[in-house]
Amino acid sequence: EGNPYTWWVGKANEKHYYWGGSGPGIQKCACGIERNCTDPKYYCNCDADYKQWRKDSGMLSYKEHLPVSQVVVGDLDRPGSEAKVSVGPVRCQGDQNYWNAASFVTSSSYLHFSTFQGETSADISFYFKTSASDGVFLENLGNTDFIKLELKSATEVSFSFDVGNGPVEIVVRSPNPLNDDQWHRVNAERNVKQASLQVDQLPLEVRKAPTEGHTRLELYSQLYVGAAGGQRGFLGCIRSLRMNGVTLDLEERAKVTPGVKPGCSGHCTSYGMYCANGGKCVEKYNGYSCDCSKTAYDGPFCIKDVGAFFEEGMWLRYNFHSPGTSMKDLVSRTLLSSADPEITAPDLSLNKEELSFSFSTTKSPCVLLYISSYTPDFMAVLVNPTGNLQIRYNLGGTKEPYNIDIDHRNMANGQPHTVNVTRNGRDIVLQASCLLDHYPPTSYSLPATSDIQFNSPKALFLGKVIEIGKIDQDIYKYNTPGFTGCLSRVQFNQIAPLKAALRPTNSSSHVHIQGELVESNCGASPLTIPPMSAATDPWHLDSGKVAFTADFPYNGQAIGDGVNRNSAIIGGVIAVVIFTILCTLVFLIRYMFRHKGTYHTNEAKGAESAESADAAIMNNDPNFTETIDESKKEWLI
Repeated sequence: EGNPYTWWVGKANEKHYYWGGSGPGIQKCACGIERNCTDPKYYCNCDADYKQWRKDSGMLSYKEHLPVSQVVVGDLDRPGSEAKVSVGPVRCQGDQNYWNAASFVTSSSYLHFSTFQGETSADISFYFKTSASDGVFLENLGNTDFIKLELKSATEVSFSFDVGNGPVEIVVRSPNPLNDDQWHRVNAERNVKQASLQVDQLPLEVRKAPTEGHTRLELYSQLYVGAAGGQRGFLGCIRSLRMNGVTLDLEERAKVTPGVKPGCSGHCTSYGMYCANGGKCVEKYNGYSCDCSKTAYDGPFCIKDVGAFFEEGMWLRYNFHSPGTSMKDLVSRTLLSSADPEITAPDLSLNKEELSFSFSTTKSPCVLLYISSYTPDFMAVLVNPTGNLQIRYNLGGTKEPYNIDIDHRNMANGQPHTVNVTRNGRDIVLQASCLLDHYPPTSYSLPATSDIQFNSPKALFLGKVIEIGKIDQDIYKYNTPGFTGCLSRVQFNQIAPLKAALRPTNSSSHVHIQGELVESNCGASPLTIPPMSAATDPWHLDSGKVAFTADFPYNGQAIGDGVNRNSAIIGGVIAVVIFTILCTLVFLIRYMFRHKGTYHTNEAKGAESAESADAAIMNNDPNFTETIDESKKEWLI
């Protein structure tokens, strides 16, 4: 029905349904673009569903979607259906000077270089990013000659010069503000015949040179990038400044110049949204990075799950307060709120918590997570004997713990499930979801007699509770033999215990593990896809039925005489024989003519110099025009 069973996940955690040799928005492989797939009814070779292996491959070159972080392959839960996936490395190419940049932080700051040698021709290009409404990009002076580029207003860029015939100015006006803190490209050229200026993709402004007069640009001062001659300088970033084919090293000069910083700050303004799951964007000289240290995730964009598989009897304990650690350090590391950071660990109390994690298991009952305290207070997340999820709070003031039972479905079904619990005072918001069902958040409230302080939290347990003192009776029963399955992206407030165990951090000293903890992406989603319903699955066979059936007029009553019965039997045998003969003929015809026929070619311009057919098509037609010239046919004899 057009719903893909296979996709890949790229930047910003977005799904993509196109493959190498194709392009965004087209649910096809390269053979679908070239119209030479194994089965012409489909747009990928692998969709042919043949017994022989078929292959689709190609390059993914749209950098806005890269890198590939996950590949999901479905339709594998039937006999004979197999898949192999290979993802090659990301390869980056281009001019390393492309990001050679400098930040001008005051209106009087500037960089100076040797005199620009552009007597008869000048070719200047650069990128800029600013939130200021005006400022001089660069200027070089002579006795009367000069050359200058500036941002005249929020929507105007000016290129002016004088070669002895009087000042000439070319202005490009943009319909949109240029001080939007986004990158804009400027390209200015001047020779003896004409001068031109272009900003981004706006129309090129051209000014013809006079037929008579001076043609040589004679300069003697240094080249100033930024403020010069008391004019208001440029505030913002300039990068990739090229003058007559030479890239000026802005970064190196900025290192020794007051008021100018090497690199360019402000990348997070444009790209900070790619730091997901609470990751913090950190500015770099030539870009940015995502700080995932306060999250339960990893990877360049904080979208990679950190998970582990727990075997029976394994457990992990994260101590909120380890010997020799002051409470001041504890608070700064974990953000467990406290009015006085110098109090001792048993006096710490919480008015609110945020807990989130993912799990998958096939065994119940079990303890997924347990938070103990120096008092009878505790919090637990359990899977009960029927496979349902249960959240249990005991904050004092009530005879029995407060239970929240989730009866949506059996959670011990091997599928990944996500749990999010947020408590603020007496109010609790719970959301439990899995790959197949996404339930809305549900609100609960602690009983009126319940305390709202989680007093003196002591440790967090995963997989099993190993704690001295009295333990709740149900938790004690569920604790044996222990959790078996996967836990991932576990986070309590700003503590990520699994990540602390698997990644060397300052918090690793708080972790104690029983058994061998092995990192696994078993909790990564999407892990599987919903199975096809019997009504839509073309390979679904009900038990007791065969692929082809014939309905006879038999309603449960015996046929009156033997003639009718024999006629029915003979008719059925004849029908089967005829069907078998037809199937055999079809097979023979397909076998005899499988090497005959025609195939079409649509050879793109530049195919001779392209590295592959995909490249020729992509280079020739960016819109992937699929029109085939019917006059171009080649015959196989």
